[in-house]
Amino acid sequence: MRAFPDFLTPYLPFVYAAIILLATWAVASIVRVLIGRALRGSVPQAAVGASRIGASIVWVCGVILAVQELGVGTTILLVLVALAGVAAIVAAREPLENASARYFADIYVPFRVGDSVEVGPYAGTVIEINAMSTVLLSKDDLLVSVPNTRFVRDVVVNTSPQAWKEVAVPISLGGSIDLPSFESALMKSLSKLRPRLDRRFPPMLVVRNRSPQGTELTLTVMLRTPGERATIATEVNSRVGEVLASLSGASR
Repeated sequence: MRAFPDFLTPYLPFVYAAIILLATWAVASIVRVLIGRALRGSVPQAAVGASRIGASIVWVCGVILAVQELGVGTTILLVLVALAGVAAIVAAREPLENASARYFADIYVPFRVGDSVEVGPYAGTVIEINAMSTVLLSKDDLLVSVPNTRFVRDVVVNTSPQAWKEVAVPISLGGSIDLPSFESALMKSLSKLRPRLDRRFPPMLVVRNRSPQGTELTLTVMLRTPGERATIATEVNSRVGEVLASLSGASR
């Protein structure tokens, strides 16, 4: 006995292809949610981008399977997908470089809004730091937008008085971590470093961005001696990691 009538047999590939596409939509939606949850404690732009890339990969695989089910050759489709991928990478290369350099500069380049800096032929007061560029106000009251990659590739001179004292550490909190609890635990942990910090300026935690996915903060501490900059930065990052680990375990 046949499972399907003879007149439906020619249409079965289309039915199977539709089922594959429906399943692909469901899997892509699940992958997008799972990646978003896994990266909710990271940079929001990176989490959104990773979710889209994951869902796109699922869709590419699903479409290829559906096309194969229809009996159509996939060689041309694979070539088009490859070309589209290369074009997307080339088009996004500079924005991605600037975005990633922004967060490397947070850690490795000692300057913030309000500092006077020199990078290559550009100099001025930092008035804005965004994902793509750092905006300087020159002595002639001109706005200079410098791509963030310049601050990673070139020599940066911070001409602000006693700029060596300040160590700024970027922090990303997941949405499940209570901010007041984190601040209290972190300040208690940092109290052990007070003999090595400038007592006139206690550690300061500032909220840079807040969303349902998480909170971006900047922790600022002031040093007593310039020779301990790298050591203090490593110690502060270690204590931040310990506090995050303890609070993340408690929230589960």
